[in-house]
Amino acid sequence: MSGAIKLLVSDVDGTLVDKEKKVTPATVDAVKRLKAAGLGFTIISARPRSGMMPIAELLGIDEPMGAFNGGIVFKRDGTVIEHHMIDVDVVRGAMEIVGDAPVDTWFFAGDVWYASTDQGGHVGSERKASAQDPVIVSDFTDLLAKADKVTLVSDDEELLRDLHAKVAAKFDTQATIVQSQTYYLDITPVAGNKGSGIEELADAFGISLTQTAAIGDQANDIAMLKRAKLAIAMGNAPQTVRDVAHEITSANDADGVAHAIDTFILTGVSA
Repeated sequence: MSGAIKLLVSDVDGTLVDKEKKVTPATVDAVKRLKAAGLGFTIISARPRSGMMPIAELLGIDEPMGAFNGGIVFKRDGTVIEHHMIDVDVVRGAMEIVGDAPVDTWFFAGDVWYASTDQGGHVGSERKASAQDPVIVSDFTDLLAKADKVTLVSDDEELLRDLHAKVAAKFDTQATIVQSQTYYLDITPVAGNKGSGIEELADAFGISLTQTAAIGDQANDIAMLKRAKLAIAMGNAPQTVRDVAHEITSANDADGVAHAIDTFILTGVSA
């Protein structure tokens, strides 16, 4: 299956980076081996561009990448190839549904992270992921028409699932509504899903989807995994993600991407 692979598209959090949000030396070396074999490598993430740039610098990714689950396709030199924003009516309607629910709200617009609070258990992690501090706002009205991504944050999984169902029931055809983590509910444009994202990245590389491999660990990776020729789930992925994968690698804290490159991709190239 992997003999025809020309491009590996990797998720970032829970996949390419470990629990400390670091790319391990083993992964850096594996990506170098992949490139030396003549294959392409790029990343797609729910992160904003600011959070992807340090990884692009570390891994020398000059090719197109996908931020906000593919809502923005861009290059390290600042070139923006595709930019989709959420329809303002969707943002307004979603906020009405959320109402006074006890969730933290994050808006990403113009590569800036706006938040309802700088407290909460996931703010520190997002600081690392986004490579920036939040701008605290009490009113998101001026941002409704500018949003690249809206994230609702809560450790109450039942509450977040309920909000997910309610927002999706009304706007599922007008936006991509998916949980990138059990505690994050992301709202992005229709094209801001990794299924569309991997297609745009393949086009940018001048190859077909039948020449792509994808690797990820969460629900927002499923659309991408379903479209790739070779779908690889992380060892830390839940069963719903494993079910759509062709192969399972080790966990992100056990160099899962490096293991996948060496075991499932480079073996096919050399075979």
